Amino acid sequence: MNSDWVKGSMGIRENIAEVRRRVGEYAREAGRDPGEIALIAVSKTRTPQEINEAIAAGVTDIGENKVQEILDKRDALQPVNLHMIGHLQRNKVKYIIDKVKLIHSVDSLRLAEEIDVCAARRGLTMDILVQINAAQEESKFGVAVHEADALVREILDACEHVRVCGFMSVAPFAENPRDARVWFGQVKGVFDAFRRVSHERLDVRHLSMGMSHDFGAAILEGANMIRVGTAIFGERHYA
Repeated sequence: MNSDWVKGSMGIRENIAEVRRRVGEYAREAGRDPGEIALIAVSKTRTPQEINEAIAAGVTDIGENKVQEILDKRDALQPVNLHMIGHLQRNKVKYIIDKVKLIHSVDSLRLAEEIDVCAARRGLTMDILVQINAAQEESKFGVAVHEADALVREILDACEHVRVCGFMSVAPFAENPRDARVWFGQVKGVFDAFRRVSHERLDVRHLSMGMSHDFGAAILEGANMIRVGTAIFGERHYA
């Protein structure tokens, strides 16, 4: 799995085409249909102009890490599905509850309860993913693999305006991206187990794993959502 191409040296449209080509390669290796793998373009620090260029190139889903960036950019964007993929503080849920299609980063019952309260006020049901930190890295959020079952069941019991739609995970960085498969595989095991559980607010269909460096490994382990930023937009430049 050669990651040299992840430098984003081409234009945004060309980078997207290259990402999709790579998705096809990994899907074929896994015996899967590339069409079942959703591409979320991660637009952290990117301008509305750059994001709109990605949308014009066929991107239908945009992921943001920060609430303020969603609020600052959304009115300048062409029609697109917005995803909250970064750590979400409870006091900021109210600002994005009716602005995003999916919240990927629910890692506690308290956060789910706040989402539930805000969704109820808006008269909607919010789709969420439970974030799993399979490697238990201190620098990352998410529950341990063995804690995911209890958290999902607590959310289903307590939150009438929340629908659990699957799981999200971030693997530890590895020089060889295929080393991430062990972590992605553990999360896929949780995903598969809950696919067999029946509940009116459980619709386990999304497995959000893999970023620019390791989305190939994630696809090989069953991810059907990948979150790709650098490989589309190039290296980030922070002020």
